[in-house]
Amino acid sequence: MPLRCVHRQRAEIAAAYGTPDSEPGVAPSAADIAVFFVASDDDGTAVGCGGLRDLGGGVGEVKRMYVAPAWRGSGVAARILRTLEEWARGQGWTSLRLETGDRQPDAVRFYTRSGYGRIPNFGAYAGLGSSLCFERPLSEGS
Repeated sequence: MPLRCVHRQRAEIAAAYGTPDSEPGVAPSAADIAVFFVASDDDGTAVGCGGLRDLGGGVGEVKRMYVAPAWRGSGVAARILRTLEEWARGQGWTSLRLETGDRQPDAVRFYTRSGYGRIPNFGAYAGLGSSLCFERPLSEGS
């Protein structure tokens, strides 16, 4: 079930950027993803997903955030993101970062509305004009 969600996410990204390999750096894997959540409908069908990669120093990176088109605008993305943030707080992490692309305006709006602010591109995204990076400090109740 989670793999289907990830495959759909990667297919959308490939279509938006015209290449199946638009991800800079090392793709996330089971070896470096600290946690991965899947949202499903009443029938058990995966409708969204998201994971976290530990960047060290109390910082995590949101990876593979995705919601199926039919479920967008339903609150699923916000619930997944809140779940990731709550898990990260429970680990003592102090902030979450993420990267999205310049051809994903809906994602930019979602993360901005969710309290993430633009930061200079970090890690493998540094120097890439098509990458837009964001960060949100995590504190109790935020």
